[in-house]
Amino acid sequence: MTQNQAILNELSRLYPDAGPELDFTNPFETLIATMLAAQCTDRQVNKVTPKLFASYPDAASMAALTSDELHPWIRSCGFRSKAVNITATCRILVENHGGKVPDTLEALTALPGVGRKTANVVLANAFGIPAFAVDTHVFRVSNRLGLVRAKDVKQAELQLMDAVPREDWIVAHHWMILHGRRVCDARRPACDRCTLAALCAYRSGVIGGIVDDEPQPDNGHSR
Repeated sequence: MTQNQAILNELSRLYPDAGPELDFTNPFETLIATMLAAQCTDRQVNKVTPKLFASYPDAASMAALTSDELHPWIRSCGFRSKAVNITATCRILVENHGGKVPDTLEALTALPGVGRKTANVVLANAFGIPAFAVDTHVFRVSNRLGLVRAKDVKQAELQLMDAVPREDWIVAHHWMILHGRRVCDARRPACDRCTLAALCAYRSGVIGGIVDDEPQPDNGHSR
């Protein structure tokens, strides 16, 4: 068994029920919830979206809003630019895609405020298309474990696609997010209780520096 496979096997054992922590029921909700989650917690987004989607359940209804009208609904999720991007995205969905969320990376990243990470989350979770979304947790954990040696999220995504079997891309994303949240903290990783410590390049001292640097956030411009 290779080192990478041993790491993946242990992550699978640790997080057998890993999956999205955002609440959504269809591709449109997946896209909007993921856009809202940029630099915001999934928990906070899940507080906002039930009322939002009950009132504006599709691209057409949300496209009819101005960004100023949408902003009060999503204010607690952060930047005003999210309202601008979401209303603009919904109009493009209506005008160019028949109100549907597209299922290709190219079409998704052409939408305002949608970068590679957001697009890959939508492809994987809304359409079941193998994709490797790299957020700050995935970037940190994959570098520390030695699965990748990447300086940015695009590099990490491409290296993870080589390091992880294609059939595990979607679930491995969730394994690493959970491990990053529960064990491999950015500032104080709990190496003393991590069952991956013996396999971890960071713990062994094989690598350093790079893994402590968080990548730039996926703000829709890093494509």
